[in-house]
Amino acid sequence: MKLLCAGMTHVGYVRDHNEDDFYLSDGDEALCIVADGMGGHQSGEVASAMAIRAIVDYYRETIPDEPNGYTGGQVEVDGQPMDLDQIRLSEALKTANEAVFTAATDEEAFDGMGTTIVSGYFTDEGVYMAHIGDSRAYRYRKGSLEQLTPDHSLANEYVRMGILAKEDVEFFPYKNVITRACGLAEQVEVDTQFREFEAGDLFIFCSDGLTDMVPDAQILELIDGHDDLEGLCQGLVDRANANGGNDNITVIVAKVVE
Repeated sequence: MKLLCAGMTHVGYVRDHNEDDFYLSDGDEALCIVADGMGGHQSGEVASAMAIRAIVDYYRETIPDEPNGYTGGQVEVDGQPMDLDQIRLSEALKTANEAVFTAATDEEAFDGMGTTIVSGYFTDEGVYMAHIGDSRAYRYRKGSLEQLTPDHSLANEYVRMGILAKEDVEFFPYKNVITRACGLAEQVEVDTQFREFEAGDLFIFCSDGLTDMVPDAQILELIDGHDDLEGLCQGLVDRANANGGNDNITVIVAKVVE
């Protein structure tokens, strides 16, 4: 299998600066990261860039001897069975959390800064994903779009508890309140998962500047209407802006081909 990737970020039509950031691996490791920063005095953009840099540095410094798709068994981490690649991705995000938290603690100008993160690490067998916050990963397969990462948000917690109906989330006044973020506390819980892929699968990693503005049905419509990945990124950003552009918009698309 081969992976084709494209990414794009845009400030949107309301914000005066872009606190989002993203990374696409330009080396042998197929690593995709989207980060949506938050914090006063424009420190959100510092948090997102710092988190991505910490993740990338971790990967460059901890290349294991075992090949990707390590089959030497699983170990238990935080009560979850994980293999080597899953552990590396989880630890990379925890390293990012430590870096952002330390900077926010040490520098008054960075007080309260943090960032969401969604990441994907592609191997020959499939994709490992890890996330903190409400930036999302989707998979498009054979005409169907599936959200793979649950939002770490108050709205999603209310839906899970049966307090709020899913169709009412759009009108929930606190829908953008997140329950977990990178850098706001000394330690953070990282959600990880592994998904096998097949030729034709398309993965989307994005900030909530896209998903708050563009419903899943419109994302699906745009995927079906674009053959090239850069055109799809542009189409998604353009649609988010056309629908209001209330936030920074960042999207990565990664397609699995034979």
